[in-house]
Amino acid sequence: MRSRILTLFLAALAWIAIVPAISVAQAAPKQAAPAQAGHPAAAPALAPELVSVKANLEKYQDPIAALRDGYLSTVGCIDFPKGAVDGPITYPPGAMGVHFINMANVGPKLDPAKPQVLIYEPVNGKLKLAAAEWFMPVQVAGGKVPSIFGQTLYGPMDGHQPIMPKELRHYDLHVWLWKTNPKGVFTSTNAAVKCPAGDPYTFAEGTDGHMHH
Repeated sequence: MRSRILTLFLAALAWIAIVPAISVAQAAPKQAAPAQAGHPAAAPALAPELVSVKANLEKYQDPIAALRDGYLSTVGCIDFPKGAVDGPITYPPGAMGVHFINMANVGPKLDPAKPQVLIYEPVNGKLKLAAAEWFMPVQVAGGKVPSIFGQTLYGPMDGHQPIMPKELRHYDLHVWLWKTNPKGVFTSTNAAVKCPAGDPYTFAEGTDGHMHH
């Protein structure tokens, strides 16, 4: 009899010790499951306005369509392997790509549907649309810094040789609608964009950390 009572007593003590632990565990906030290896985090979503702009420009995935609409290739793939500083503008390490410019779209007003520049990345012998650029020469800006998408354009800056004359001072804003930019959709250079190493039409800028116009 005493043995049975002792057994029941010990069982009761064990239950008293377990119950608080169960309660604490149930009350504790659930932790998010760790990300699985090989599954990178999703790219930040574009703002609704940019989603609409991207949709309107989808036809330019084909660079021939861009040529037909008046965009002309500047040939060179612009790379900033070490980044650069150009006056008030800082270019993080990365590349821009190949610029196609449409001078018919250049004017004193910026239109979301008519970027002045389309930017392509050379990939396996083809050109893949990566970004659009809104561009305005200083001489047509009317003394005001232009803006679009709630962003003030970078500049003023000299023209980027060799793809444009140094004298073409301008403002610009790159918008990475197709190629996700780790530094943000409006950052001028993109570390995810690659220019072909050793290609005669790859132009490495800022190799000493500074622009030389």
